[in-house]
Amino acid sequence: MLNQFSRTQLLLGKDGMDSLEKSRVAVFGIGGVGGYVCEALVRSGVTGFDLIDDDKVCLTNLNRQIIATRKTVGKYKVDVMKERILEINPNADVRVHKCFFLPENADEFDFSQYDYVVDAVDTVTAKIQLVMKAQAENVPVISSMGAGNKLDASMFRVADIYKTKVCPLAKVMRRELKKRGVKKLKVVYSEEMPTRPIEDMSISCRTNCICPPGAAHKCTERRDIPGSVAFVPSVAGLIIAGEVIKDITGINKTGR
Repeated sequence: MLNQFSRTQLLLGKDGMDSLEKSRVAVFGIGGVGGYVCEALVRSGVTGFDLIDDDKVCLTNLNRQIIATRKTVGKYKVDVMKERILEINPNADVRVHKCFFLPENADEFDFSQYDYVVDAVDTVTAKIQLVMKAQAENVPVISSMGAGNKLDASMFRVADIYKTKVCPLAKVMRRELKKRGVKKLKVVYSEEMPTRPIEDMSISCRTNCICPPGAAHKCTERRDIPGSVAFVPSVAGLIIAGEVIKDITGINKTGR
């Protein structure tokens, strides 16, 4: 019967679509990368989602995040993403978690219920803990490396973490994961040398913060505020989604 996923089924087959429909994917970080991961997954037929993020949409997100519009500024990203997912597929089962994933609250998440984990968070400590928790439960996980301060979306690669190069974040992750005995990790990373952001205090969040007073988390807390554009993190997110879809349906194994 003709349905919204008919064009996808022509490529993935009915068994592939059934696998996607039955899958639950946890996306940690609903920003420039994570938002596009969710977008591609729901449009491909995934119906089970856990969305984890404590950020609200900011005016400065409009340049790159699919959930960011003038109407959504100030709303929780997970709430906006949930609404968008349900507008695309009303049958989706979406759970939201208004928190940042941290080592301190890692045990609050039952990774055994996930079929796939997407790491699209910013901090190294959170990324490492995500990987450790997912691998302890034998759940497939894919991790996004640095997408900020990049201008060439064609430089993204899919590889094992120990085969990455150039990316500063991947270098740190290699070192820390090796210490913990992690043998492998699928990542999406860029081989483009990062561009140094222009130092312009007139447009800097550091001196012109627009976060509401009392906001729990502000970008001014970062040591460095990265620059970003519409066409780089989106590509990283779509590549990640593609890997998730291919792994769930078995395409990466069969080559079909």
